[in-house]
Amino acid sequence: MRELFLTQERAYVRWLDLPGEGPVRVFVHGLGCTAASDFAHIATHPALRGGRALLVDLLGHGLSDRPADFDYRMESQAAVVAAVLDHLGVAGVDLVGHSMGGAVAVHLAAARPDLVARLVVAEPNLYAGGGAFSSPVAAQSEEAFVQRGFSRMLALAGRADYAARLRLADPLAVHRSAVALVEGSTPATGDLLAGITAPRAFLVGEASLPDAAAEKAAAFGVPVTVVPDAGHNLMLDNPDGFAEALARSLAEAPADSVDWTGRTGRTGRTGRAARAGPVSGHPRA
Repeated sequence: MRELFLTQERAYVRWLDLPGEGPVRVFVHGLGCTAASDFAHIATHPALRGGRALLVDLLGHGLSDRPADFDYRMESQAAVVAAVLDHLGVAGVDLVGHSMGGAVAVHLAAARPDLVARLVVAEPNLYAGGGAFSSPVAAQSEEAFVQRGFSRMLALAGRADYAARLRLADPLAVHRSAVALVEGSTPATGDLLAGITAPRAFLVGEASLPDAAAEKAAAFGVPVTVVPDAGHNLMLDNPDGFAEALARSLAEAPADSVDWTGRTGRTGRTGRAARAGPVSGHPRA
């Protein structure tokens, strides 16, 4: 584990730095998750040929600090990840983000194009409104969620693996993140994605279809790949399929057009593999 003290936030951000040859890949997790739980097995997958990987725990999540005066908005989290990359002196990275982390990745790629060579997002939040996780959280007051809602969310979590990740997150951070997802940003994350000139790709779980965000991304000219036997937690539902789709997305040149069929996307289905745990088709965070 490595760490960086952020003077403005008065907090430490922490990450895993997995050595390897080739491009640096940066992985950004979703709401209530951790980088290691979601991406360690992906970063070391044979399909990705062992490149160097940075697995960043966003503030308020995992092993990173939980500053009480941080707003936990996507733009602010993106600035934190950028600070990590600047500290390490790396640029031109392959940036991968899932769900809320996909929104963070889009904001980072838009704000600091010098840092990002390729962008891959997996079921990101593109527009205001939230999703199955963030909307019920944001509907509660901050005080009510911190005092009662968070423990209730843990108790009612539909997946044991999500509860295991969520209990490492700060309730205040989860609430403020959820509110930020419901409120959206200006410009909207989806509009930022449309304007990014670096090669982009969008991954979506088969059980999440039909997916409005994937269709919107396809309309922007972003190549869309469906990962079979997977829902929103596609890197856990089908790790092999996700890793293979990610590897292809990072290797391919950007497409001039996208043939979105509502089932397979431009590149079609990626190879089937045994899935880990139950598949959930719920919408993004």
